[in-house]
Amino acid sequence: MKVPIETGYFTIPEDPAEKPRLLGSRCRSCGEHFFPRRGVWAPCLDQAMEEVPLGPHGTLHTWTYVHFPLFGTRRADHGGYAVGQIDLPEGPRVQSVLSGGPDAFRIGMPMELELETLRENREGQEVVIFRFRPEAA
Repeated sequence: MKVPIETGYFTIPEDPAEKPRLLGSRCRSCGEHFFPRRGVWAPCLDQAMEEVPLGPHGTLHTWTYVHFPLFGTRRADHGGYAVGQIDLPEGPRVQSVLSGGPDAFRIGMPMELELETLRENREGQEVVIFRFRPEAA
């Protein structure tokens, strides 16, 4: 069984064929989408926010590569990771860990949401985070 590193940010589908989704919110007054979720949207002061799934596809806005192991990993072969900003079709720009090496990315490329297992907890469950990877052609 998989569990999120922090609840309320993404879904973990029971069906392996189903894609994970980010959990965002949408202002019922103006239609603006947010990630992470918000309780109120300051410009229109509406508190009537509704939870909506976001993604699972987006476009890479920018990225960088960190030459240091990802937090929470114990794998000796994990020498670094990429971080980027993904523009979602619903509107939000999301910062995320990216899946792939330092030569795997180009600005403007299509990206897809996936889950990565960081470790196993005391109960034997897989603790997962969300990340984006280049979309298969």
